[in-house]
Formats: sequence, C-alpha cells, structure tokens
Amino acid sequence: MSEQAKWYVVQTMSGYENKVATDLATMVENRKMQDLIVDIKIPTEKVTEVKDDKVREVERKIFPGYVLIKMIVTNDSWYVVRNIRGCTGFVGPESKPVPLTDEEVASLGVEKHSVEVGYNVGDRVVIVSGPLKDFAGVVKEINVADNSVSVGIDAFGRETIAELELDQIVLAD
Repeated sequence: MSEQAKWYVVQTMSGYENKVATDLATMVENRKMQDLIVDIKIPTEKVTEVKDDKVREVERKIFPGYVLIKMIVTNDSWYVVRNIRGCTGFVGPESKPVPLTDEEVASLGVEKHSVEVGYNVGDRVVIVSGPLKDFAGVVKEINVADNSVSVGIDAFGRETIAELELDQIVLAD
C-alpha cells in the first residue's frame, strides 16, 4: 500500500465520463474518503469549431472513455472506484491499478505546478539550463500561465529573443 496519492486511469463506458466523475465525487464525500481519493479529472481541451459559418469554442475530451483519479490504493478505495456505475475498471494488467509516471502526469498537464519568479521585465538574467545555458540576457516578457519567459540575448552581435521556461533562468549577479 502506498502512503502517497498517485494518478491512475479508470476506463468508463463511452459518454459516461462526467457521470462517473460526479458519482465518484459524491461517493467520496458520503463515505468521507477525501484522504484516500484526492482528485478526479477529465482531461479536456478548448477547440475552435467552425460549423454552418459560425465560429464557436468547444470543450472536447482529450481521452474519451477515461477518467484520471489521484488516490491512495487500498481495498476500500479500489472497491469504491471499481463499483461506480459506468466504470469498467482500472487501466493496467488484469484491471489492477498501475499509477501514471511523473513524466506522464506532466505531459498530460493534470497537475499545475506554480513557479515563483524572482525577476521582472527588464532584469538582467542568466540561463541555467538547456542549449543556451550560461548565456546572459534581459527579460522581455513573462507569461506565468504558459510557464514561459522571453529573454533577449546577444548572439552574434545582435539581439535574439529566446523563449524559455520560467525555471530556466535566474537573476544575474
């Protein structure tokens, strides 16, 4: 038994993702299992759709038929998830839950990690990782929502803008 909650994938009947998620959330609330089943997500993306000459933004499921659950697997938590109407089982060999790796969780964007930045637009910074490591530059733009920062670096006698992640730079001394 694991003491730390991990992300698992649960397969549902087609079109039952929202029902499974809401029923599971209700069951967790009723049985006071918030310490075992921590979070329930249905990965979605916003898509611009053009239909009949009308443009609209629609939210579409990235993985139809699947729900992500952050939980600590015990006999009780496994039983509760497995017996939700519309749930067909965990993704894994013989329906045994297999947790997602940290890389998979990061690539799915399920958990957002906030990064505290110690620099502002106009500050002189040094790049600490990636192909431009040890280059110095000036912060041009910070976009916390996208986890990105634009840095103007002097390359070959002219300023070039580099798009980096927030944690790839630090303030210059």
